[in-house]
Amino acid sequence: MQFTGFPKEGLQFLDKIIINNSKEWLDANREEYERVIVAPNKAYVEEMGEHLQILVPTINAIPKTNKSLFRIYRDARFHLNDPIKTRIGVIFWQGSGHRMQSASFYMHYDPKEIFVASGIRNFKPTLLATYREYIQNEERRTELHNILEALKVRGYRIPEAKYKRMPRDCKATDSNSYLYLMGAMYAYTTFPPDDVFFSEALIDRNFRIYEDMFDLQQWVYELTLHCDTDADVFR
Repeated sequence: MQFTGFPKEGLQFLDKIIINNSKEWLDANREEYERVIVAPNKAYVEEMGEHLQILVPTINAIPKTNKSLFRIYRDARFHLNDPIKTRIGVIFWQGSGHRMQSASFYMHYDPKEIFVASGIRNFKPTLLATYREYIQNEERRTELHNILEALKVRGYRIPEAKYKRMPRDCKATDSNSYLYLMGAMYAYTTFPPDDVFFSEALIDRNFRIYEDMFDLQQWVYELTLHCDTDADVFR
């Protein structure tokens, strides 16, 4: 299937989930879900994956659930009253590690916002410890700071610091010590659903964003090479 943009019916379907959030409702509307959500997302993964091979020849772009596509169901242990997600996520990751702890290109969308990002959106304990040790090297810390500043100049955003207390073995007097307080490392931008989102032009727009963020994505990838994140997968 060729990607021609995400259909407006897809966002309308997500609106319906907000009102009818149950497995029974989704089962009864499975055919529409497959047509307006699953099929265009698979087409997007295939086409964007081909584009991203220009930046990362070994990028993982796999149009399957629990690969580049996220499950539509939330964890039932914590979402008895709202088991269905109302936001659709897509991920392309670099390396052989767990996709959520790998340097990635990411997008999610809901009826109000499109979110496009590169990096890792949450460090689990093993990667967090590796990150803090990794940036105690001043050269690496300075390189990361410069990458982030360049992205901010171009209008991209980075997450706020997650921690308030300086970690053990990290010095507040170090240059750019704010980086020790981060619990993730990514850059992102957002925009409302617009004509581009509903057309094949979305591929070019998102690719340009990922290209702008490529230095950060590669910095994060180098970080992951110093860490065995398998221990965190099931935490």
